[in-house]
Amino acid sequence: MKPILIIEDEHALAAALAAICRRLGCEVQLCSSGQRALDELARGDFALAVLDIGLPDMSGLIVLEHIRAHAPQLPALIVTAHANLDNAVAAKKLGAAAYLVKPLDLHEVQETIRQLLSAAPSVPAPPRDSLAQLVGAAPAMQRSFVEIAHACATDAPVLITGPTGTGKTLTARVIHANSTRRDAPFVTLHCSALPETLLESELFGHEKNSFTGAGTARAGHIERAQGGTLFLDEIADISPAIQAKLLRFVEERTFTRIGGREDLRVDLRLITATNKNLRDEVRAGRFREDLYYRLHVLEIALPSLHERADDLPALAASFLATLAPDRHAQLSPTAAALLQRHDWPGNVRELRNVLEHAIAVSNGGVILPQHLPRNLRDLAESVPSSAAQPLETALAAWLQQKLREGACYREMHDALEAMALRHLLAHFDGKPTILARETKMNRVTLRRKTRLLGEAPPEA
Repeated sequence: MKPILIIEDEHALAAALAAICRRLGCEVQLCSSGQRALDELARGDFALAVLDIGLPDMSGLIVLEHIRAHAPQLPALIVTAHANLDNAVAAKKLGAAAYLVKPLDLHEVQETIRQLLSAAPSVPAPPRDSLAQLVGAAPAMQRSFVEIAHACATDAPVLITGPTGTGKTLTARVIHANSTRRDAPFVTLHCSALPETLLESELFGHEKNSFTGAGTARAGHIERAQGGTLFLDEIADISPAIQAKLLRFVEERTFTRIGGREDLRVDLRLITATNKNLRDEVRAGRFREDLYYRLHVLEIALPSLHERADDLPALAASFLATLAPDRHAQLSPTAAALLQRHDWPGNVRELRNVLEHAIAVSNGGVILPQHLPRNLRDLAESVPSSAAQPLETALAAWLQQKLREGACYREMHDALEAMALRHLLAHFDGKPTILARETKMNRVTLRRKTRLLGEAPPEA
């Protein structure tokens, strides 16, 4: 671990900060002035800078400005008694990773330093292309990837289904970008956002004077998508009358503008999406069965974020790289744990909004729990920090090590079960019968498992 640079002219506080850093296993370099800090920064390589704003020879903000110019990857923690808006805004603009006000809560200081140190900046940033946000290794998402690959290889109509916020528009863009029509327009129309009369005009266009306010003729989205892809989002919300006109276009590739008499022909690829079950809509009589089958040549079912929770770290990294490409922002372990505990009713869209909020209120490259929206921060209070969080952190580190060693799931599962059984046997004085009774476990199963571990001594 690289040393921590502490820039603080109050001797007692500097000593307390140094003690905290040493408890975390770090070496410390103390500076009592801004100039001494600049000299140390020029000579050494540090893991973290902790600095006061009110230094005897210059403002700590000048030191922070130097850090941003000459060591942009170095996180900086501001501790100050001068807690005014100007200083806070200036520190934010200069990229301070965190900002604490004196008198300090030393427990909060230690936790903040620990989290800043745990977010290693050496992890390479993921691709910045927005299409890279369609990522995931969860089985539910892998099935969707197979369906997307089929859609990219054909020109057939595609129906994308899934809850709100799962990435249906992004999926449609990916299909278009990887199709033979990639160089032609990609045109999007959100069907639920418009009343019926306006939706019909937006979709099919209108002739001059065809209705009040139609002072000029106007092409609709169908014509604008000539040669490319037309994406109709929330297709289940269109009226029966528009369904009938859309069916004609899908079958014949011709349509008529509102108020027009001429049949117009357009070549395009049609992709539709809905968060409803279209089969249920057909059975309820709200959606035409013949149109359903025309649109449902290929279906891509996108899972909720809850169904692909293992993808959350990769999604978060992709969003952070897109939202703040120059900051190389990363989640601290505690912030990442809070995201994992959330159930994400808004799915991937909600995750993006949460991270956009975090980027807006944070500084530097580390996203801490206090940078997350209040509803996620409240999750931290619902789990005892003395038990759940250290266990999660230790388990995550252990699993990462096993993955690096190439262990399979069965090996990891068996190792965890063995550890649990050894601790439980020790608790119950090495007696499987008592352990089985107290934990409501089958005695035969327990004795078989403990024999495999060599942990089943004869019972008295």
